[in-house]
Amino acid sequence: MTRPSTTTASVDAASLLEQVRDASAPGPRLVDVRTPAEFEAGHIPGSINVPLDIVRSQAEQLCEALDGQQVVLVCRSGQRAGQAQQSLGGAGLPSTALQGGVTAWEGVGGDLNRGRQVWELERQVRLVAGLIVLLAVLGSVLVPGLQWVAAFVGAGLTFAALSNSCAMGAVLSRMPWNQRSSQPSGSPLDALRAVR
Repeated sequence: MTRPSTTTASVDAASLLEQVRDASAPGPRLVDVRTPAEFEAGHIPGSINVPLDIVRSQAEQLCEALDGQQVVLVCRSGQRAGQAQQSLGGAGLPSTALQGGVTAWEGVGGDLNRGRQVWELERQVRLVAGLIVLLAVLGSVLVPGLQWVAAFVGAGLTFAALSNSCAMGAVLSRMPWNQRSSQPSGSPLDALRAVR
């Protein structure tokens, strides 16, 4: 069942920190939409990891699991949280995105649970795209026409910016180094239902 779309909302890190520290009221449900490895590297205590691709593919089930709860979506900078917010909003669940993400949270003195460190997905995309462009331009000295690979990457990055999506990021998020070093039992939906 698809519910009507809801409006988008956001919260700044300082306000969220106050809500989380306020013992007199139940805090919001924090849903971190980064890759499992990014989540493991550092996340807000009490947050549950539901990667963006799962949010997109299981929005209806997430709405059922989170129904009636105040939900704050978290990522590194706020971009993926906004994309998750659109998916959940399309399924009828109102949610709030953390402005500036974990970076802003840490900037206002919020605690992070830290584990195995990996590069953020956006940094990985910049590295791979940059390497492809560099190698294509340098290789075009030996193989004429190879510079068109660089043009293709540039077109892909332009499309990613205009559509607010990133195919390269989606592929990189599935790479082994972006998975947890130790996989928890159960699905993200099970984790959300367990801490209701």
